[in-house]
Amino acid sequence: MTAAMISWGKGRRAAAAIGAVSLGLVTLSACEKPTDLATVTVGSTTVTAEATPGCDGDGKLLSKKQVETCISKNGGKTITVQPGERVRVGVTPDVAKSGWIVIGGGPVMREASTQTYRSFDADTLFMQQNPQTGQTTYSRSVTLQVAELGKGEGPKTMWHFNLKQKD
Repeated sequence: MTAAMISWGKGRRAAAAIGAVSLGLVTLSACEKPTDLATVTVGSTTVTAEATPGCDGDGKLLSKKQVETCISKNGGKTITVQPGERVRVGVTPDVAKSGWIVIGGGPVMREASTQTYRSFDADTLFMQQNPQTGQTTYSRSVTLQVAELGKGEGPKTMWHFNLKQKD
């Protein structure tokens, strides 16, 4: 009689395990593709964000109107930076494969990167140059833009972060 109870317990455990695996597979198949993320790290502080609303072309190039709107957007998560600190920017491998750039107070990258991580001097990100006079000034805060580039001209996705200089 004891052998029958042990056998019955094994069968129930096996059925429960099969049910759990089946439920897990159904749950996974219902999930959407995860959103690509961009991350900014300063010292031991890290902020991560999904694409800025209205600035995700879902794998396609953003329209000219979308790009104009996205470039002029301010906002996003805020991180405080001390002068002279390093600002590290990271993207997911899919974004890196496509190519990406960073824009601070002005362009800070000469060409697109295919690495998942880049490091920048904070002073470079806060630097702004007057196009008419060529004079360089430094801003107290700047919207850091990370843009995934497409094979054509222009970005596919953009992320925005606020960088503020520490007093």
